[in-house]
Amino acid sequence: MSTVAAASCDSQGAEEPRAEKKPLKPCCACPETKKARDACIIEKGEENCGHLIEAHKECMRALGFKI
Repeated sequence: MSTVAAASCDSQGAEEPRAEKKPLKPCCACPETKKARDACIIEKGEENCGHLIEAHKECMRALGFKI
């Protein structure tokens, strides 16, 4: 099983240049801001996380998404 995991990690690095040519899906874009936003909303509620929500929106806009 660890052989399969190692092969998966190696193949991801080889596919990076090809992935850059394909447009990102909204679900996969801005993982850092998405993770922080989601964690904040779960822990503190949406009304207390406006700054993280806006940061994620800005990241998405920078990648060309219309939000």
